[in-house]
Amino acid sequence: MPPILTFIPPGEARAFSIPKGGLIRIINSEGNQVVDTWAFNSSSPSEFLSMAHSRSALYRLYFEPGDTLVSNRFRPMLTINKDTSPGYHDTLHAACSAESNRYYGAEHQYPNCQDNLKTIMHSREVSLQTTPCPWNLFERAIVLPDGTLKDEPSLAMTGDYLELSAEVDLVLVCSACPSLIGNISSGQPRGATVEIADYR
Repeated sequence: MPPILTFIPPGEARAFSIPKGGLIRIINSEGNQVVDTWAFNSSSPSEFLSMAHSRSALYRLYFEPGDTLVSNRFRPMLTINKDTSPGYHDTLHAACSAESNRYYGAEHQYPNCQDNLKTIMHSREVSLQTTPCPWNLFERAIVLPDGTLKDEPSLAMTGDYLELSAEVDLVLVCSACPSLIGNISSGQPRGATVEIADYR
């Protein structure tokens, strides 16, 4: 079966049903694009990929190939197989939202990653009571020695990708972040591509 490629325009999101053992490549097809990423257990959406629980499980702020990320119930959800990018994937920042855009004085509140997630899950008849912290792929958020955070433009080059394998049947949601706050996508966001295939 040939791989299925889906382009996600900047400011939009897509959802993918991934079976246990399924393989995903999230590709920075245009370069420098931050991709907010979530995963939910297909049979129980109240179980989701958790940055806080994964940091506790792995005792690191940043994850790398060989790591298995866990859910809010400390169960395996995604394993990182390969990362061709410089390896910066933020685990600390909340998704951009209308509220955060107003807070930071951005001119435009929409689109935003939080509403993208809620809309796409609602279309699957899942109502989210809260927005899990996303895994902000390709986002370069630096923790300085004094404990403060500093955003830097993404270093991901065109074609860089993260390859993941699903540890449970899950719904993966990816939002090509449109935010210009902090210049995280090195200027104008450009979109990304998700590839679903079996590379084994």
